[in-house]
Amino acid sequence: MEHAGLWVLGVIAGILVAEIVAGRHRGIYSRNDLVVTGLCFLSGQAIRPVVMLVAAAAIGFALPHGKGALGEVPFWPALIGLLLVGEFANYWIHRFSHRLKGRFGGDWLWRLHRTHHTAAYVNVLLNFRISLFWAFVSPLTWVMGTAVYLGLGPAAAVAVLIFSLWGISTHSHFRWDDPVRRHRLFGPAFRALEHVFVSPGIHHSHHGYGRDGGNYRNFGIFLSIYDWMFGTLHIPQGRPSRYGIPDATPHWAEEVFYPLYRGKPRG
Repeated sequence: MEHAGLWVLGVIAGILVAEIVAGRHRGIYSRNDLVVTGLCFLSGQAIRPVVMLVAAAAIGFALPHGKGALGEVPFWPALIGLLLVGEFANYWIHRFSHRLKGRFGGDWLWRLHRTHHTAAYVNVLLNFRISLFWAFVSPLTWVMGTAVYLGLGPAAAVAVLIFSLWGISTHSHFRWDDPVRRHRLFGPAFRALEHVFVSPGIHHSHHGYGRDGGNYRNFGIFLSIYDWMFGTLHIPQGRPSRYGIPDATPHWAEEVFYPLYRGKPRG
């Protein structure tokens, strides 16, 4: 697992090349898109060691006697538990980031997350389109960091790999699931599985609006069970009519560096 990060980057690169060859990136980028995605990628690589140090220090302070406390837990129960707990934490923070706009102290959480949604397209590059400080509030940072501290390092590494590879798949422009969902024989079974696992269609819907879009639904990364349980699951028939957000696109500096840069609030 020590080279898992390189494998993840390799998978992204492979899908990116396939998308480019298939013409899925032709003519879709504005200058703002290129600036935001490029700066997000560079700043994300630079901030990662800082996030790891801050998380390690905070977890050690909060649990001074917890180091290695769960080291005897077998791998498979630990992995299943981390997938369920990580997804549960992600579901609520992700949902709050979309739904608490204008309440409980403003829309700061949405502004941190919004960068991932302002692109008017979906492809693997969205895996890098994340604002500089989102990693500090990302639930997976804290759940997996705590797991490593408690002695569940191997299970945490595999959980991170599963979340990463699944996210790459669901952000790809390729939509293998549409014909399966519409198939006369396999469609019903596949739609049933979508109540448990996130398909590309489910996550594309989350990045869209209009017909078959739903920024306020489908908050899972790997598992859709919490969307199903809490009434936010939407299983689409096809692609959303529009991708992105219906609001005006913020300044590129706010997209990347909020809250260091704040644009003028809109009415």
